[in-house]
Amino acid sequence: MGLISFLGFTLLVAGYAWWKTRGTDEKSADGYYLGGRSLGALTIAGSLLLTNLSAEQIVGLNGQAFSEGILVMAWETLAAIAMVVTAVYFLPKYMHKGITTIPEFIEERFDENTKAILSILFLLAFGVVLLPTILYSGSIAFSTMFDLPELLGLSDAATIMVCVWTIGLIGIVYAIFGGLKAVAVSDLVNAIGLLIGGLLIPYFGLKLIGDGNVGDGLNELWTENQDKFDVTGDVTSSIPFGTIFTGMMIAQIYYWGTNQAILQRVFGAKSLKEGQKGMMLAAFVKFLIPVIVVLPGIIAWHLFGENLESADKAYPVLVKEVLPPALVGFFAAVLFGAVLSSFNSLLNSSATLFGFDLYKKFFNRDASEHKAVKAGKIFGLGLAIVAMIIAPFIANAPDGLFDYIQQALGSLSVPILSVVLVGIVSKRVPAIGAKIVMIAGVIMYLISMYLRPIFQENALTEAAANGITDAGELAIIEAEAFPHFLHVMGILLVVNILIMVVVGMIKPKQDIYVPKQTEAIDTTPWKYAWIVGLCIVLLVLSTYFIF
Repeated sequence: MGLISFLGFTLLVAGYAWWKTRGTDEKSADGYYLGGRSLGALTIAGSLLLTNLSAEQIVGLNGQAFSEGILVMAWETLAAIAMVVTAVYFLPKYMHKGITTIPEFIEERFDENTKAILSILFLLAFGVVLLPTILYSGSIAFSTMFDLPELLGLSDAATIMVCVWTIGLIGIVYAIFGGLKAVAVSDLVNAIGLLIGGLLIPYFGLKLIGDGNVGDGLNELWTENQDKFDVTGDVTSSIPFGTIFTGMMIAQIYYWGTNQAILQRVFGAKSLKEGQKGMMLAAFVKFLIPVIVVLPGIIAWHLFGENLESADKAYPVLVKEVLPPALVGFFAAVLFGAVLSSFNSLLNSSATLFGFDLYKKFFNRDASEHKAVKAGKIFGLGLAIVAMIIAPFIANAPDGLFDYIQQALGSLSVPILSVVLVGIVSKRVPAIGAKIVMIAGVIMYLISMYLRPIFQENALTEAAANGITDAGELAIIEAEAFPHFLHVMGILLVVNILIMVVVGMIKPKQDIYVPKQTEAIDTTPWKYAWIVGLCIVLLVLSTYFIF
């Protein structure tokens, strides 16, 4: 029954996406990459949420909540603030220029070679970190929910491999052959389904805890798991409270304000006003998302405790346990849609980056628009295959899935955000400053990740020599031996910006940068953007006061 509802809903969404996009010219750059600049606020909001809210988010964050509790909701609630900042500050800067990619803005502000370096960093982030984790987390979810190892008669590892390649091949068809509009339209349908299905999980979970009564279930969950409802993480947690003010916000601003895969949805808007409205609507929904990506993890802890072999299996095991079989199929279908959304969104953005920013520079300067789009599609296909090869090996990541993603992305997010921020604010910093930061910034972060375990091991060795054996005390010593990776991101952002400022003072840019004004779309801002944004920020802050 579950497999029937899964296949039925999946085919329905695919048919709807084909019907809605059959008139779009996918051979032009605007048609393929930006959906013909025809996206409205509702479609943008749905696409933003589904690009972000995929299996790696749902499975990974619920896994962290299973282990550590509600403090991990910071990844979601602070995202709403970053989205508000993007809508009111970054979007007007970008959309006034009518750009297709963030590297295109960097080329205009700095030079062509700086753009090429930035494009390569984005593609590394997509191909080595994000695409493989999306495939792996989706495979874990489907394998667990449908008992696929038993059904297929395969080992867990072989089942994950089959799932990875199946999801990847279907995603390739959507992204490479459908373009942005097919992605965005299917996203809207799946977003609605995911929100409905996602809310059903905690509903049925609380009913199970409360013997049929949701209120009793919530009261028991709250009463018996007080330690899981504390947002002030200590130094041994994955999110010490102080990191909210350093690297946490940096990661969020990078993701929502400079990440090509996210912003491409908004660049496809029919106007700046529609883009801002779409981003604000997504921000409001994002504020509510912890009910879907955090609360189920705590419910799973209450129900299963230490019995699970892996925290990352907490969510799919809970889904299988609490949902009726027909609804398991429906939810698996919308989760499948979410996985495809994130996967094909990244592939579409990768094709955009390669076709627009690298192919014409390094391979064929005189290439026509049609040829550049075709080259982008071929590159996207190759990147997808690389991601499918890497994905199964993520099972060996020492930390949780979500922590792995954030740590790996830190090496790229800090230098990229530094360059974009300085590029917007300053008109005198030259291209050489941006190039130094994009290379040195990555190297400095990787050095910090290499040094961290060395410092921690030395601290534990010294503690043992001093006769310290208490596990709690040792955990604190280990955590304090080297700054948390989110604090490292905060430190390096300041260092990177200072490097660019100093270079600008020593060798200022001679030709002052003058931003251009596009006529491709209406760039009149939404008059209620600041008011709505302030309300969303206040809602987020109120959540922290409550907990």
